[in-house]
Amino acid sequence: MVVGGGFGGFNALQRLTKLLGPDRAVLTLVAPTDYLLYSPLLPEVATGVLDPRDIAVSTRQALPRVKLVLGHVTTVDFDARELTVIGPDGDSTLEWDKLILAPGSVTKQFDIPGVDEHAYGLKTLSEAVYIRNHVLAQLDAADALPDTPEGRSERAERLTVVAVGAGYTGTEFVAQMQNWVKGIASRWASVDPDEVRWVLVDVADAVLPELGARLGKEALAVLAERGVDVRLGVSVASATATSVTLTDDEVIPSRTLVWGAGVAASPLIARLGLPTAGGRLVVGADMTVPGVEDVWAIGDAAAVPDLAADPSKPTPPTPPTAQHAQRQGVAVARNVAASLGVGQARPYKHTDLGLVADLGGFDGVAKPLGIPLTGPVAKFVARGYHLYALPTVSARVRVATDWLYSSVLPTRVVNLAQVRSEDALIKKAQAIDLYE
Repeated sequence: MVVGGGFGGFNALQRLTKLLGPDRAVLTLVAPTDYLLYSPLLPEVATGVLDPRDIAVSTRQALPRVKLVLGHVTTVDFDARELTVIGPDGDSTLEWDKLILAPGSVTKQFDIPGVDEHAYGLKTLSEAVYIRNHVLAQLDAADALPDTPEGRSERAERLTVVAVGAGYTGTEFVAQMQNWVKGIASRWASVDPDEVRWVLVDVADAVLPELGARLGKEALAVLAERGVDVRLGVSVASATATSVTLTDDEVIPSRTLVWGAGVAASPLIARLGLPTAGGRLVVGADMTVPGVEDVWAIGDAAAVPDLAADPSKPTPPTPPTAQHAQRQGVAVARNVAASLGVGQARPYKHTDLGLVADLGGFDGVAKPLGIPLTGPVAKFVARGYHLYALPTVSARVRVATDWLYSSVLPTRVVNLAQVRSEDALIKKAQAIDLYE
């Protein structure tokens, strides 16, 4: 039984189907969707470069031998070896013999007035689609406002986008959206793309700190050249439907607040009654969960020791990245198979291949194998890595084809308005409310 169909769970099942024949094991996946979401490309869904289905890899097609149970796991009984699932048709109880916990992560929540009601994340397809349509709707509305004091005030609110978090989510979102809006300026009669105000806020003192100081400064320079207002060392104090107040007391008129200030382990982890570290489940180097038999945990929800880190320092957990989740899925499959007499279990150890960030247009920053790259070369490396990491050939072909079309055809700029605003709020879109 695998809980979670993200990078970790999907790759674990993909490898288990090869290691264990149908006569050795019945494989079951419990997940809220019938697809693996390739989330690093969500900003390109938000800009309409990619169709949402391009980055949604069908679980049923890719893993035909796996039984899929749609729903969210809310409780796990380790003694009875049962778990409870809230699905489309109500609650159900499932039994398991071997359990892999890979429920992933959710957007990190903070007790800040107004954020729950007015901020949108970028971690699911519904959020990406909603943000795209919402930004279009705001600019369309601003285009129609009269040139009066009241109209100019409302125009400022609608033409300002505030993104919180200067890591990958916030930085790529702002950079790619700014580039996208500039490219579709002919849509509006009176809105100049230079009027649209982009504000990137982070309490940290650098942009993309994961890539190091040099590449962070390069990314900051790209944003500054495009007119993005980057506010470092501050955060959000409160938010309303028409404004965002920062911790330095500045009030920014805005009707668009995108929240990308880090991730936290799935709220399921807090319900298990097991030891955690930084909110993530404590596990051994072989990804087993101490104190319970036949249970493993991987990905963003597990504090897997990073054996590839500097041995002279205390061993940290692996960072919550798709790269680690993918490789932990493959590694845990090997260890689960070993518990059934196939192969030999080994501790997880993986040296990071490097990180990439697509800044839209011809800009990017990347650090493959520790080599710093910028500009078009970094952009090429970033796209090449994503094509490599996509788990199926059909997904790679579709994404590559859409990238080709976007380079030679006009950008698609229709507002399909498929997602209601209340369904795109973080707690609803990421099912955090099920655990409260």
